[in-house]
Amino acid sequence: MKLPQIRTSLPGPRAKKLIKLDKSFVSPSYTRVYPLVVDTAKGLWVHDVDGNIFLDFTAGIAVNATGHCHPQVVKAIQMQAKQLLHMSGTDFYYTPQIILAEKLATLAPGRGTKRVYFGNSGAEAVEAAFKLARWHTKRELNIAFFGAFHGRTMGALSLTASKTIQKKHYNPLVPGITHIPYAYCYRCAYNLTYPQCDLHCVHWVEDSLFRTIVPAEEVAAIFVEPIQGEGGYIVPPPEFHKELHKIAKKYGILYVADEVQSGMGRTGKMFAMEHFGVTADIMSLAKGIASGLPLGATIAPAKIMDWEAGSHASTFGGNPLSCRAAMATIELLENNMMKNATNQGNRLLNGLREMQKTFECMGDVRGKGLMVAVELVKDRQTKKPATDWRGRIIKKSFEKGLLLLGCGENSIRFSPSLTVTAKEIDVCLSIFEESVKEVTG
Repeated sequence: MKLPQIRTSLPGPRAKKLIKLDKSFVSPSYTRVYPLVVDTAKGLWVHDVDGNIFLDFTAGIAVNATGHCHPQVVKAIQMQAKQLLHMSGTDFYYTPQIILAEKLATLAPGRGTKRVYFGNSGAEAVEAAFKLARWHTKRELNIAFFGAFHGRTMGALSLTASKTIQKKHYNPLVPGITHIPYAYCYRCAYNLTYPQCDLHCVHWVEDSLFRTIVPAEEVAAIFVEPIQGEGGYIVPPPEFHKELHKIAKKYGILYVADEVQSGMGRTGKMFAMEHFGVTADIMSLAKGIASGLPLGATIAPAKIMDWEAGSHASTFGGNPLSCRAAMATIELLENNMMKNATNQGNRLLNGLREMQKTFECMGDVRGKGLMVAVELVKDRQTKKPATDWRGRIIKKSFEKGLLLLGCGENSIRFSPSLTVTAKEIDVCLSIFEESVKEVTG
């Protein structure tokens, strides 16, 4: 069985030199959780510049859906690089962009013709959805959720409500956005096995919000993550989206699904909203769509994506290389990778829940497919968040050769590539268990 190999102190000598150089020349706004300097990667295995080998359960923040440098994706990029690198789809036509648009429009749930706008990232995909909702409805107000992360550009940031540091010194932001609770609130009986929501936080929108401060007829869209990502990998109750969608339809409000992190097979279905039986009016995609190349996509029915030429564009959006990588990615996802995400996700969840019986510090264990999280608590009685333990467990796992990231206030996310094997799941569980034991005693 392949295992991580840590051959030097961390960071190693070469990594130390590069990190020092980075501190001199790279923006200090980036968040680096631990001193990993990557050299090469293949599948789920990452080699740093000092020869240390790590098992990657971050997938580049849920981006490398098909694993690092999948040969099929690499081949598609290489072939396209010989033909056309760039021509700008905002002013010209080229085959990869047109073919990918057709494929995404076909994959997207719902009847009728759909159209696709291409950008370079999740934030751009959300920005496009934000502008499109205003254009189509001619309304100025929007609703988003506490805990949401939609991006850091000014429009997407205005919808974000994840951490105050993301908004510090950037006010005023885009006005007219009201944030509401996601999936559970003060009325919901939250416990450590599942977010139990009585849907008061949904019906409150119509019963209170629309009656007091937000006129429903002025709301353009509700922006929502099918499963909250950075907010903690929060899986809402089965009826949450259905009930909220009903309210949106009643008042002519667009339902916008931010599938940037949850889409492209991560949850075992192509789009996470499929688990909830709801078809969004507009959908934003990025991250896993092109297995590591920059690409964002906004999809909507033709009757909604009705803006005119010049209304919105991107010079690099839908770049030929990214589009070819996306086509290769989709082909792989449709060829058993999503099934593998379901199977291995269940193995991961079951392993973590078994571990939960031993460790008092492991609170809620939740997820769908390979979008899994564990909450860290001081004890299950008080449910007090153990943010310090969370950070120490992530660092300890890194030192043992396992790459993890946090999400929410006190959760650890597990988001490996959809190619992960049962043996790699077991290695992850073994290292994580050792790390939890050493940190919490």
